[in-house]
Amino acid sequence: MNRMHSPQSNSRFEISALDRGMAVDLQRKIDQKTKPLGALGRLESLALQLGLIQRSLAPRVVNPHVLVCAGDHGAAKAGVSAFPQEVTWQMVENFLAGGAAINVLAKQAGMRLVVADAGVAHEFGPREGLANMKVGAGGTANYLEGAAMSDAECATAMANGATLARDFAAAGCNVLGFGEMGIGNTASASLITHCITGLPLADCVGRGTGLDDAGLARKRVLLAQALSAWPERPPINRLPLAEGEVGRGSPHLGKAEAGQDALRVLTRFGGFEIAMLAGAMLAAAEARMTLLIDGFIVTSALLVAAQVSPAILDYCVYAHCSNEAGHRRQLDWLKGRPLLDLGLRLGEGTGAALALPLLNAACAFMNEMASFESAGVSEKTG
Repeated sequence: MNRMHSPQSNSRFEISALDRGMAVDLQRKIDQKTKPLGALGRLESLALQLGLIQRSLAPRVVNPHVLVCAGDHGAAKAGVSAFPQEVTWQMVENFLAGGAAINVLAKQAGMRLVVADAGVAHEFGPREGLANMKVGAGGTANYLEGAAMSDAECATAMANGATLARDFAAAGCNVLGFGEMGIGNTASASLITHCITGLPLADCVGRGTGLDDAGLARKRVLLAQALSAWPERPPINRLPLAEGEVGRGSPHLGKAEAGQDALRVLTRFGGFEIAMLAGAMLAAAEARMTLLIDGFIVTSALLVAAQVSPAILDYCVYAHCSNEAGHRRQLDWLKGRPLLDLGLRLGEGTGAALALPLLNAACAFMNEMASFESAGVSEKTG
């Protein structure tokens, strides 16, 4: 069990690595279904993972939620995005009006959508469906000039995310998807990914919301400047993650200092919405939820959370591989296998909503499909 109390956060997360003692019984139940061994492919490993997370031979998806955290970035005005900063609050309004892709897909999947204002440069007032957890009325500071947020702001944003996740758990939710909205947040995610994984910065920087070649070149220059302006950036523990039959968590990922250093990276380059996502993920894993991880920005939050508590990775299902440059590299570094590869690059948690039916299918075959014995079907001989 990981017990980490970070100096940058007043939250303690106690995340247990999965006890694989049930794995034999779960696998036996899977193998006894009326099918050839392994014939349901990834659904079988997904059912095994869900069973281990829930400590049950009959895993279920109950009251699934998708949390979309929104925040503005001070660096957005420097030209790291193709869209103006105002699009952040305008898209939040679109979420609240039910008109965005995540609204449509979450409804189709039967997920409850919760939108959280982590730090948007706009006042929405009390609104149905909006969790007002704003940290910094104008969004983060410009990391080209200094830290994006203070230690206290980062801790508050993470604690806010944890509060929401615990509320969802109290309401019976056992599957939580994650999404985001924030003009400029692919740039933050690129910097976080580079600093934590050690991947070359150029491999982590993509077109985001649709930069042309000139815009992409400018973005790369600006992010290189942001790195050079922080010469004291910490070395993050980059030991490879341990292989495992289910999940990719390892209690031997690194020392506690790696988690503290990751939080320093988050404070320097992150967004309030990314910090909120990291806190929500940690609390969700602590509550033994299944975490449906969306695209590039959401995975950057997971990179931070996994340094704080490596056991979180046992609870993660990687919904899809985004078309944003860097996401496949994040997944490769995490040794995460995405369920879907549809060329998505929208964010908002859309990949998580699309993947939820596969979790339902995994539970359905475990609970409803006949076994060889119950169906009176002969098993393979020899």
